[in-house]
Amino acid sequence: MGLRIDVITLFPDAFAGVLDASILGRARREGRVEVVLTNLRDFALDARGTVDDKPFGGGAGMVLRPEPIFDAVEQVRGLDERPAAVVLLTPQGERLRQSRVASLAAVERLILVCGHYEGFDERVRGLADLEISIGDYVLTGGELPAMVLVDAVARLVPGVLGAENGAEEESFSPALGGLEYPQYTRPRVFRGMAVPEVLLSGDHGAIARWRAEESVRRTRERRGDLLADG
Repeated sequence: MGLRIDVITLFPDAFAGVLDASILGRARREGRVEVVLTNLRDFALDARGTVDDKPFGGGAGMVLRPEPIFDAVEQVRGLDERPAAVVLLTPQGERLRQSRVASLAAVERLILVCGHYEGFDERVRGLADLEISIGDYVLTGGELPAMVLVDAVARLVPGVLGAENGAEEESFSPALGGLEYPQYTRPRVFRGMAVPEVLLSGDHGAIARWRAEESVRRTRERRGDLLADG
């Protein structure tokens, strides 16, 4: 049985293209990853589909009420007997890193809750095992972060990537510890730009050393904070 990811969202239709395309679509068709979408408005407080309200104390915007989210998470938990980790997608969450992606890919089941409007009623945080942000910026809702997290996690599930060890030598992977080294393919020379000779040498040891050096160089130039983080 593959990884199951439940997504609670106000906009389930937004996920259609992402879930059906490319590697993620194939992983779902093969049963390695199951993604189940639940519309938060199915748990609305009234026939109008109300799931939000004005914030106590005043302020701009609307806040998602706790009742629909609690009801949705509790019902979704019961759809599968496997224990689930509940993740809130929110700008206030832990910044997503590859190490966290790897830990989430190792579980059997995730429930992702997409925020919207001005965010969640604070009491909703009591439902969560983890809060995740995909970066230091604000989006209109948690749907895009949920798509990012689904894709990042799914590709680490065994068998999802076609190439053996395909995820082990990528940017942010433990094997590299930084950014991935430069990659080249045919033609050998394009508009005066040539492929480094070492990659054509057939010397696998030299190639491995070059790639390691280039990974460190590129990381130092572009993301020195990764080296500082150890």
